[in-house]
This record gives sequence, structure tokens and C-alpha cells, in this order.
Amino acid sequence: MKTYRKELTFRTKTRRAYLNITPQVDAALAESGIREGLCLVNAMNITASVFINDNESGLHRDFERWLEKLAPEKPHSQYDHNGYEDNADAHLKRSVMGREVVVAVTKGKLDFGTWEQIFYGEFDGMRDKRVLVKIIGE
Repeated sequence: MKTYRKELTFRTKTRRAYLNITPQVDAALAESGIREGLCLVNAMNITASVFINDNESGLHRDFERWLEKLAPEKPHSQYDHNGYEDNADAHLKRSVMGREVVVAVTKGKLDFGTWEQIFYGEFDGMRDKRVLVKIIGE
């Protein structure tokens, strides 16, 4: 069995953003040479997320509105966590959207269902954040 590890780095221009990272994960899979196995993709920061869904801009706006209703950014004073930082809402949003995804690798390709893509969700951006891609298989 082979293993492959790659870190991706993202810096969004806004506090919150949704990035389709499927092309970068595809590239990592091609670099790995693994044809059959599993691909783990996880956010390496507690205020960011990795999830699978449809690459549709209306859906991404829906995520944004829904998450803001669940854990609004402001007022910052509503959160006990906020003190040194003002990102309690980002921690909560990450908890809802998830930390990682695992995708089967079949014949050297990510084995997705219809419309599935991998996304990086940023909830406290404008600084470098890492995403780990770990692929195991043969």
C-alpha cells in the first residue's frame, strides 16, 4: 500500500468564502499515482471546513444565509469565546459544515456521485489556512 500527503494553502480575500478545491485534489491524486484507495481531505484550521456538495452559486449563497442565521457574526459580544479574537461564529459554522471528507479512488479518479465536488469553506479568512490531502491505496 502507498501513501501520499500534500498540503494546500488558501488565503481568501473575504472573511467568509466557499472555494471549489476539486481541481487541486484531482491534481494531488494524479501526483500520487494511486489508482485504487481512499482520499482524505481535511481543513487544518478550526475556523474552516471541507465538505462535498453541488457547485452552484445559489446554493453557496443559501449556505451563507443559513449559517448567518445559526451563528451570526455580530454582535461579537453575544459570544463568550470572543475576547482576544472575534471569531466564535466561525468556530460554530465549522462545527456545522464539518472538518473533512473521504472520497473513494477508483481507476485513478475521485469516485463522486452526480454533481459532487469538494469545497473549502472559510469562516474567518484573510490569512493563510491549510488543507491536508492524504491518499492511501495502490
